[in-house]
Amino acid sequence: MNKIPVIAIDGPSASGKGTITQLVAEALGFNYLDSGALYRVVALAARQKGVSWADADALANMTEMLDIRFERGAVLLDGHEITDEIRTEEIGKGASEVSAYPQVRSALTVLQQEFAQAPGLVADGRDMGSVIFPDAAVKIFLTASAETRAERRYKQLTQKGLSADYQAILQDLKLRDKRDTERTTAPLIKTADALLLDTTQRTIEEAVEFVLDAYKKYINFSLSH
Repeated sequence: MNKIPVIAIDGPSASGKGTITQLVAEALGFNYLDSGALYRVVALAARQKGVSWADADALANMTEMLDIRFERGAVLLDGHEITDEIRTEEIGKGASEVSAYPQVRSALTVLQQEFAQAPGLVADGRDMGSVIFPDAAVKIFLTASAETRAERRYKQLTQKGLSADYQAILQDLKLRDKRDTERTTAPLIKTADALLLDTTQRTIEEAVEFVLDAYKKYINFSLSH
């Protein structure tokens, strides 16, 4: 049994990972890691510093120097809050691009693993269970149909007063799925020991209960062995 229990939740864009991960972390009193936010921070920092999203080595060198912190739901870069800035569709595309580079992923690996602190961690991303926390106590592969995910993202943006185009979002999600699943380094995959959670027809509450139940079963199994 791991000293620090980790619940790894992986899945494609807009599958509800972030919301579900936060709610599970709150329910258990665990720490929370939004690994996707880290790649969004890298994409935003590159824009701010004039580093091309296509320059893998320069991105990796820049990433190693970044001061990234999560504080009470806010994301900080070099001491400045950038929570809303990293949530634009453009930065989301950039995050998908920069995350494909092995050099960038390597630069962020140690940082992500350092989030595993007592009493436990709930981490969401694309490779939490496959690469970053291969010995996670519980692994969840969260998914939903592309149409459902595009609809959720569309509502999310319009509710914030931002302009959004459903068809453009749907097309972008499909492109991101292709890039995430086909990249050579840490592709988005469901590991053999991960539980499949399809949220197409499930509410957020049902999904959270599914994850909590899986963790309870892990605890009960560990105590009995």
